[in-house]
Amino acid sequence: MSASSPHSGADQHETEGRPVSPAEAYSAARRRSANPKLAEFTAELSFDLDPFQANACAALEDGHGVLVCAPTGAGKTVVGEFAVHLALSEGRKCFYTTPIKALSNQKFADLTARYGPKAVGLLTGDTAVNGNAPVVVMTTEVLRNMLYAESAALEGLGYVVMDEVHYLADRFRGAVWEEVILHLPEWVNLVSLSATVSNAEEFGEWLLAVRGDTTVVVDEHRPVPLWQHMLVGGRMLDLFAGEGPDGEARINPHLVRRTEEVGRVHAPWHNPRAKGGRAAGPRGPRFKPPSRVEVIERLDAAGLLPGIVFVFSRAGCEAAVAQCVRSGLRLNSEDEVAEVRRVVDSKTRDLPDADLTVLGFWEWREALERGFAGHHAGLLPAFKETVEELFVRGLVKAVFATETLALGINMPARTVVLERLVKYNGEAHVELTPGEYTQLTGRAGRRGIDVEGHAVVIWQPGVDPKQVAGLASTRTYPLRSSFRPGYNMAVNLVDRLGARQAREILEQSFAQFQADRSVVGLARRLERNQEALAGYAESMTCHLGDFTEYATLRRKISDREKFLSRQNSAVRRSEAARSLEALRKGDVIAVPAGRRSGLAIVIDPGLDPMGEPRPLVVTEDRWAGRLSVSDFPAPVTALGRVRLPRQVDIRSPKSRRELAATLRATGIEVPARERRRSGSDDDAELAALRRAMRAHPCHGCQDREAHARWAERHHRLLAETEQVERKVAATTHSLARSFDRIRALLADRGYLAPGTGDQQGEQVVTEHGRRLARLYSECDLLAAECLRHGVWAGLGPAELAAVVSSLVYEARRDGPIEARVPGGAVTDALTATARLWADLESDERHHRLEDRTRQPDAGFAWTVYRWVRGESLEKVITAADSAGQELSAGDFVRWCRQVIDLLDQIRDVVAPGDPVGKAAGEAVRGIRRGVVALATA
Repeated sequence: MSASSPHSGADQHETEGRPVSPAEAYSAARRRSANPKLAEFTAELSFDLDPFQANACAALEDGHGVLVCAPTGAGKTVVGEFAVHLALSEGRKCFYTTPIKALSNQKFADLTARYGPKAVGLLTGDTAVNGNAPVVVMTTEVLRNMLYAESAALEGLGYVVMDEVHYLADRFRGAVWEEVILHLPEWVNLVSLSATVSNAEEFGEWLLAVRGDTTVVVDEHRPVPLWQHMLVGGRMLDLFAGEGPDGEARINPHLVRRTEEVGRVHAPWHNPRAKGGRAAGPRGPRFKPPSRVEVIERLDAAGLLPGIVFVFSRAGCEAAVAQCVRSGLRLNSEDEVAEVRRVVDSKTRDLPDADLTVLGFWEWREALERGFAGHHAGLLPAFKETVEELFVRGLVKAVFATETLALGINMPARTVVLERLVKYNGEAHVELTPGEYTQLTGRAGRRGIDVEGHAVVIWQPGVDPKQVAGLASTRTYPLRSSFRPGYNMAVNLVDRLGARQAREILEQSFAQFQADRSVVGLARRLERNQEALAGYAESMTCHLGDFTEYATLRRKISDREKFLSRQNSAVRRSEAARSLEALRKGDVIAVPAGRRSGLAIVIDPGLDPMGEPRPLVVTEDRWAGRLSVSDFPAPVTALGRVRLPRQVDIRSPKSRRELAATLRATGIEVPARERRRSGSDDDAELAALRRAMRAHPCHGCQDREAHARWAERHHRLLAETEQVERKVAATTHSLARSFDRIRALLADRGYLAPGTGDQQGEQVVTEHGRRLARLYSECDLLAAECLRHGVWAGLGPAELAAVVSSLVYEARRDGPIEARVPGGAVTDALTATARLWADLESDERHHRLEDRTRQPDAGFAWTVYRWVRGESLEKVITAADSAGQELSAGDFVRWCRQVIDLLDQIRDVVAPGDPVGKAAGEAVRGIRRGVVALATA
């Protein structure tokens, strides 16, 4: 954030009364003479640089690339801004990249305020402002696309700032960061800004290997101290109480005692159907945590607002806001309410009046006027930006947020509250990691405003203070690469570098760097295993013959016996099931074993066409219930038959007594059980193995069993060693192998072809491949296939938007959702698209690709179709809700933007005058209206 920003004190370091040591003063004086541009830069600031900021900036002026790892709010962005200063003073360009558009917009505003609108541009995919400026803020994807297209805008580029570079761990979009780092021209200085990670040195070593001279600057000091608390019922207690003898923070004994006391009274609820035999229902009264209103009032009374309450659920955020409104909670004065209204009016004046009700505008504004709001990905962009501005200005005192707020948005607070330590990650409910906990609580404590920050965890039964202490004590987390080659990447690499050099580039990725490092440990393990195997082999040596050969015979005998046992068991079960299927009402049978052994009358055969029969019986000791195949180790036969009335009431004790008497009156006795042969005695293969074992010389060794024990150890360790060797083979060159498989698939489908002439022996990109090279989508190859096979030809704008949406949309919840589609041409095109996907997915399996193309999802097709046709937002959202989509206005805008993005690409990659391109352009214009137009302006 620039020094001229209205809230610069929240993100920059000020001396804040901290005395400067003589060493620091001397170092600063030397730096002013050695780094004149840094001195010029700092002269414009209203605060002194921290040592880590000064060191990083000095390294940058000296011509080094830099990696800066520091806690949230420590002021890393000063280093990025110094790169901007250097570029402008040197007459070169600087690209400032961020992972998300909201951060790009924020940084664009900061830099424009400092350097003026002519010097700064913005490129975010759907927004282009002054793109030829010397300083351009952009999303990382935009820079990646520039590099692949060898854009002229790269000329004169001197610096690239990668803000939030730890985002390369993101499993969906992280690969883009590594692509940029690997493909940037070598003369570009890279400034990487990261949250604190535990393997900063490893990441720095990789940057040094692929980018050259890189200075790693790590600072783990939080500029504003953070106090950790737990809210147990109505009491807020410190998590830590001083240090123990080992210097580690000691858990507050009062907190432990309090949670134990409350926990004894309020045990967690138990699921009566849960596995493991847990007790049904609660033990003691059910615990009721303080309401969200009570939490906010408690923080307000303690002077701990503004605060962010992380709820981890969109619905939970909206419910929290509604609860606070219903309670009558007010956090703003009349003057603040008037200022909120002015900000809201300026931010939302362009929203169509007809859409305000469906957007929930009035309820949203009322909450803002009261001083609280929700913040999540489902919010309309205009609403989200308004909340962020009001919070920074102190006009919103409490925000209920999902974890997306922690992704670098400048919304520091005095206090952060965590309702739970579990969140839904899109697939399952998982516990927070130490890294996630650190990032979330890192929002607490505003620089230049707060003396200290506060993190509060709301206690629930089952939450152990030790668990919270573990999360709070682990300040860092490792950075793990998510880099994987994809189709678009593959054709771009082959086109720019050729397959051989492309493989070398992939071998240089951080993902392969980390994989190869993991192999080092595995190689040491292999070495130890080989030494142990040699010792085991020596210990099992027999003077009579080859004991390894003898041990193999013993193992084969054991394996054969186990196989025959399983086979016989399966046969017996199958025979028993068939015999039960033959039973009829009134049959008298013998239950051979168990608590119900003896005679029984079949009341109901219990035939099930989808499973095994479960006959309902009454035994001679008057027990009534169902039996299963497992009750009969051998086939069962009817020993006799009795007549039963049409209706038998087995719940009646009298009825059961009469049935038991009837059984005894038949005079039938339980037959003696026959001994069943196991089937192993007459197995020819097993008999041959046993003869070979007895004939082997080692069979007569007096130390045979001792040797056998060593042989078994050798066998187990050998199996483990072979597994490790397979893991090493799979890890080494793993990305290059994956790249080769992708190239093979692309060659089979005509996107790559053998080179001719000067390119003999190389692969070249075909016409279809060049189109794929310009499609940046999760379903890039499927989109290219649809264009190639003409399955979207003849579609109108609304129809094309509907079909294309299936390649970008992904339902947020599991389970079937009624995917309504317009029918006719849209249905035909969706069917053809799905057919191409099925063929492609089969091909991906054939080529053993791990990351396969996602199945098209038509859940947004009807919605975007109606929108392009001109229907109102209210009708579109209402129709989506009636289909069970739970589509918020923010979700609607977000998916529309993604459809626009892919339609724009389609328009650009088809031949001029192509009807599909024309329809794509008209579809974009149809989508970009109303709230969507405002979000993409």
